[in-house]
Amino acid sequence: MTEPIVTQHTEKLPNRYEITVDGTLAGQTDYVDSGAQRIFFHTEIDDGFAGQGLASKLIRAALDDTRAQGKRIVPVCPFVKAFVEKNHEFDDILDKVTPESIATVEAALN
Repeated sequence: MTEPIVTQHTEKLPNRYEITVDGTLAGQTDYVDSGAQRIFFHTEIDDGFAGQGLASKLIRAALDDTRAQGKRIVPVCPFVKAFVEKNHEFDDILDKVTPESIATVEAALN
């Protein structure tokens, strides 16, 4: 197995980061940008790739890229929320989930 690759896709809504292993899509984390915030609302790893730590690699790469793009993180997704609670290096760009951030996600999906 080669090193997993994380890529950002912004061609359609919702935007997402995908992780591939040997050219096969293994998972994704979906987000919506709102001003200076990147609202992460869903993360999924294919069952065939479970237990390999790919979700953590995916989220770390996505959050590192979010920082590099000058955005702040809003962790609506339970996995992203758990990740930032354990990995405090993102505390400086972390915003709380608000009713407005939930409404932004709902509007983007409709």
